Amino acid sequence: MCVVDSASSGFRLSVHSAFREAQRVEWNKAFQISGSERKERCNMLLSPVISKLSGKLVVLASASPRRLEILSNAGLRFEVVPSWFKETLDKSLFKNPYDYAVETAKQKALEVAHRMPFKHLKTPDIVIGADTVVTVDGLILEKPTDKQDAYRMLSRLSGKEHSVFTGVAIVLCHDKRGSDTDFKVVDFYEETKVKFAELSEEMLWEYINSGEPMDKAGGYGIQALGGMLVEYVQGDFLNVVGFPLNHFCKQLGLIFNSPPESPAHKVKRESDEACTLVNSLSKGAANGEVELLENGKDGSSTSMQEQNVIGPECPKCSRQDVPHSIISLLDGFKASKTLFTASKLKVFDVLNSSNGLTLEEVAGQINASVLGTERLLEAAVSLGLLKTVKQQNTNVYRNTEQANCFLVSNSPESLHGYILHCNDMVWPLFSHLENAVREGTSQHERAFGKKSEDVFQDAYYSKDEVKLRFMDAMHSIARVTGKDVATAFDLSPYKTACDIGGCTGAMAYEFTKAHPGLSVIVFDLPQVIEMRRYFQPKENDDRVSFVAGDFFTDDLPKADLYILARILHDWSDEKLHVLLSKLSKICTPGCGLLVSEIFLDEERKRPSRALLQALSMTEGKQRSTSEYNDLLEKHGFTPKHIKHTDNLLDAMLFVKEDPNDKRTLLGCSSASTETAELE
Repeated sequence: MCVVDSASSGFRLSVHSAFREAQRVEWNKAFQISGSERKERCNMLLSPVISKLSGKLVVLASASPRRLEILSNAGLRFEVVPSWFKETLDKSLFKNPYDYAVETAKQKALEVAHRMPFKHLKTPDIVIGADTVVTVDGLILEKPTDKQDAYRMLSRLSGKEHSVFTGVAIVLCHDKRGSDTDFKVVDFYEETKVKFAELSEEMLWEYINSGEPMDKAGGYGIQALGGMLVEYVQGDFLNVVGFPLNHFCKQLGLIFNSPPESPAHKVKRESDEACTLVNSLSKGAANGEVELLENGKDGSSTSMQEQNVIGPECPKCSRQDVPHSIISLLDGFKASKTLFTASKLKVFDVLNSSNGLTLEEVAGQINASVLGTERLLEAAVSLGLLKTVKQQNTNVYRNTEQANCFLVSNSPESLHGYILHCNDMVWPLFSHLENAVREGTSQHERAFGKKSEDVFQDAYYSKDEVKLRFMDAMHSIARVTGKDVATAFDLSPYKTACDIGGCTGAMAYEFTKAHPGLSVIVFDLPQVIEMRRYFQPKENDDRVSFVAGDFFTDDLPKADLYILARILHDWSDEKLHVLLSKLSKICTPGCGLLVSEIFLDEERKRPSRALLQALSMTEGKQRSTSEYNDLLEKHGFTPKHIKHTDNLLDAMLFVKEDPNDKRTLLGCSSASTETAELE
């Protein structure tokens, strides 16, 4: 009999066999060997191919912390770009469960491979996609939608043996001459058999109420509390966790170490047409998600070819090679200015109010020349911001779905305010980048005729128009990022929060929506609080309140949780010491601190958006997660969770430690597969 004491962990499970508990301990030992030992073991498999991967951009198309940990511990260096592919494939169209898992993994990886050259302005060399499903009684079980769904899943698994399939797709990307990229796919699957014990009703609901089943395929996590439900495992344990590392290593070996004539090089070549397969398999994919995949004519163009996947590396570029990535950078500023100009002229607003307008109609409404409007609209179409359709033998212009969502000024998630801020404030600064680099200082004085602190004063204390423009920019970012930041973690232990520098309260309102038991105080400068009336939401929320003050000089409101969103990167170390010292002093043990910023990778190479932003030469700097850890730990805050949202901002949750107790102070449970434990 194994009992987990509910008084100490909030969860109680009884397991009927001591042998089963001993077996679980052995599994955990296997999974929790030291990092160095695990890397050494895995590198024995990976070492023949690691050198081939050196210098290549390897991307994991998944935000699962479990997959991230497994591959990181294998010594693989990669970037995480979560796929936007909607997992809505019609399961009834697949003969076998593993076919469904493999196809989903392939579509996830291909979506990222297609998106990155346009959204991230870089082409990956390798994209890895994975999908894990649990099957029992002929049914495919994915992640439960709610507690009742979890109950149905776990009831089906009780006392039975079931299969866990993980489909994996490795997409090899190669730039062709011209503007296209050639995609080649190697895919495979792994099956592991798992047997559950007989589960009582009490045991089922105790486990479900722990919250663990909600983000796991089949409704359980074998590497955590769910391991107590299992009698035995036959096969790859890590496959059940979420990624079949052994099989993956073997496939890499076949791809990179086999001679060109080897069968290992007979891989699927995925052209754009092949991607349209998703249309015939998906029941409910949104138009915006499928657009990237529906450029082809049919879904039958996948072919098999024998070729050398990764050819010998040429020490010099041939004359015929076209540096597409460099050309994209050369034209990048033109694309940005096209977006800025179309936004400033309110092209997207004009088109949003109609079912399509002719060139002449758009020119008339934006008060511009027909020739200039034509060239602007054509450029916007080429960038995917607008589209043209035939109406009564006449071409008319319309917004794309993405433009309607993010570029129309009154859209709930509009970036219009931030785009105008980039045009009016950031663009002039970057026009003086050479001087900024030589001098290592901000170029506000050259760009605006005054020092940076004077511009900052204008933004807050001078004309209302200037203040509103700045606040609208901050409001835009908060509306787009707020939901992902607010839902990053389980914040149920907290009842009161303080959003420091929360501006219009857009972020605070997302926190109260996501957490019904939470009230939020927005703390910002008096002039900001006064002007926030222009940004009031349609529905009033009395759980959001506003307090005026300067977070460097005034007392902070008391709360259980403090939110620092887009604050820390702006200020010097000296000023951060002042702010964080105040927070450390006011926080009692167990208080939370949620930091939301762009997180650099540990090599300070990506994401480029953060490094480009740093060129504005503010007194602050961009940091990696480990650097934020060091910064906060110096002030008594212990890192608990991190979440990469694939939005404009990521999030980390810290807890104020008790200097007399170094143990875990707060049992925050991870609420998403995209949340990585830092314990």
